Parts: sequence; structure tokens; C-alpha cells
Amino acid sequence: MTHDVEKRYDRPATFRAAAIYAGTVVAVAGLVFAVYALTARESVIAASLVPAILFAGGVGAFVRTYREWKVEGAWVAWQGAGWLLLVLMLVCLSIPGAAIMAA
Repeated sequence: MTHDVEKRYDRPATFRAAAIYAGTVVAVAGLVFAVYALTARESVIAASLVPAILFAGGVGAFVRTYREWKVEGAWVAWQGAGWLLLVLMLVCLSIPGAAIMAA
């Protein structure tokens, strides 16, 4: 059994997979935001989809982190992707508030 400080985090394939996952989730949330901004400015439901997608993506990344950790794989990139998506979700929580004020 090794400790986390002894592991080497230089697995480019895992980092690439986590980066593509996070980029895809952000792109989907961006498309939903564009639809909200261009068509349904008063729809709180459409505005709430943006942080909901980012939250679901963050939870999905943390599930993948746990699975990688259980098999003693390279889990650090997935944890970083999860935290990135959750921080973006917190930033995007202002979007439904703007929809409420516009209604």
C-alpha cells in the first residue's frame, strides 16, 4: 500500500479524459445558457438548467474520482474536474436570480 504523496500524477490519458469531460459539461451548459439568453429570458426553469447541468457534471466527476481511487488509479485529475465544475456551478447560480428579477 502506498501513500498519496508517493504516487506519481503523470498519466496524460487520465488527465485528457477528465479535461474532455469537464470541457463537454461546460460546453453543454454554455449552449443551454445561450438558449436561455436568446429565447427565454424570463424562464426561471431554463435559467436553472445551467447550474443544474454543472452540478450534475461535478457529481459525475466525483463518482469517477471515487471509482478511480478504489482501483488505485489516477484519481486526482477527476477530482480537479469535479471541483472546477462545482465552482462554476456556484458562479452560475446568479443566472436564475437574474431570471427571477426579469420576470
